Amino acid sequence: MSSLLIKNADAIVTCDSQDAVLEHANLLMQDGIITYIGIEPQTADEVIDGTGCLVYPGLINTHHHLYQTFSRNLPQVQNMELFDWLTTLYEIWKNLNQDTIYHSSLTGMGELLKSGCTTCFDHHYVFPGGNSDALLDAQFSAARELGGVRMYASRGSMDLSKKDGGLPPDSVVQNVDKILKDSQKSVEKYHNPAPNSMEMVALAPCSPFSASEELYRQSAILARDLGVRLHTHLCETIDEENYVLEKYGKRPLAYMEDMNWVGNDVWYAHGIHFNDEELNLLAQTGTGVAHCPISNMKLSSGICRIPDMLKLGVPVGLAVDGSASNDGSNLLEELRVAFLLHRLNSSKLAPSGYDLLKIATNGSAKILGRNDIGSLSIGKAGDLFMIRRNRLELVGADLDVKSMLGTVGFKGTVDYTIVNGKIVVKEGHLTGIDEEKAIYNCRQEVNKYLNH
Repeated sequence: MSSLLIKNADAIVTCDSQDAVLEHANLLMQDGIITYIGIEPQTADEVIDGTGCLVYPGLINTHHHLYQTFSRNLPQVQNMELFDWLTTLYEIWKNLNQDTIYHSSLTGMGELLKSGCTTCFDHHYVFPGGNSDALLDAQFSAARELGGVRMYASRGSMDLSKKDGGLPPDSVVQNVDKILKDSQKSVEKYHNPAPNSMEMVALAPCSPFSASEELYRQSAILARDLGVRLHTHLCETIDEENYVLEKYGKRPLAYMEDMNWVGNDVWYAHGIHFNDEELNLLAQTGTGVAHCPISNMKLSSGICRIPDMLKLGVPVGLAVDGSASNDGSNLLEELRVAFLLHRLNSSKLAPSGYDLLKIATNGSAKILGRNDIGSLSIGKAGDLFMIRRNRLELVGADLDVKSMLGTVGFKGTVDYTIVNGKIVVKEGHLTGIDEEKAIYNCRQEVNKYLNH
């Protein structure tokens, strides 16, 4: 049995059901599970001196496109909105291969770990040449190489290309039979539903303008047969709403409901343009929303109705979205931007800084269907991050440690990130890889990819 002890932490922000904050406390993890939190002395194989440190639950990213890490900050798309942005970038993304996926995933997940994120859901739906095995293999390999990010992958899919009235080029779409066969194979190969799992898979057709009605219907049937969750983009833009209205004669959520794409095993990315009736349906069915504030702002998509969702009880998690619509993989930044955005838009009705932390932990865990992560309590997974408060930028900022990450924010690299009771970031550096070597290799790959 391996054990890791955090000793004498200044404050442990548990985000548990009592919203407890423990001062000058110890936290013990054994074989990846939290077995003690309190002030009594403990022993362990490895000890971290938590004096002067703030301890938080690991953040949980509920929607990402790691492959986009290598197409961020491209000047030709900076002033575009979603449809034009996608159409332009598909001409780059159609050149993806296994090496590009591996290195972009390593880069994106490395940044997530260094900013306190311990679980990453990635929505990958671009499979040039149809080789889904190789690309998902590359993602899981990158996660393992980093020493232990919880990787929740998706077997995403598209079957509507330009010739069918969709947006993507022909070379990155597949037929429904191929998608379903590969989806089942991916779940059987990678998905581990056990508590404390490090590797899981969801089925995730991309969007109503790149996936057909048949693909959505059959994916829902297959996912429920296999016992996995369902995910897609929905209500991201008015263009999408108009597309669905024109093509199917109904609003996007009504279209999803007709295909049995609502329920507590479903969550949508973005969810900006829901009306009051639709928000009530989400709440009644337990259908979740991954909130992507920075992406929504960068692409001028709109502001998600988070205060209304929280009031109604809609499950909400936080997400960074694709790095090409965010240009970063930093969930701490997302947390503070979300706080400020909703303060601007909703004033006193906006979620507090601590509310946003709970969305990024408890809320995100819920929409991923996990009750083993998202807070620090006995029996939960040993996923957390630590920040030393003895730094100039936190002087006077850490009086309310529960709200600080939203109200003030934290702009550097965290001091420690621990996943499954294992140190994966130590003194701000990744422990699983040689960062200098990784930077060199990833730069080589991105240059080769963009100059294809």
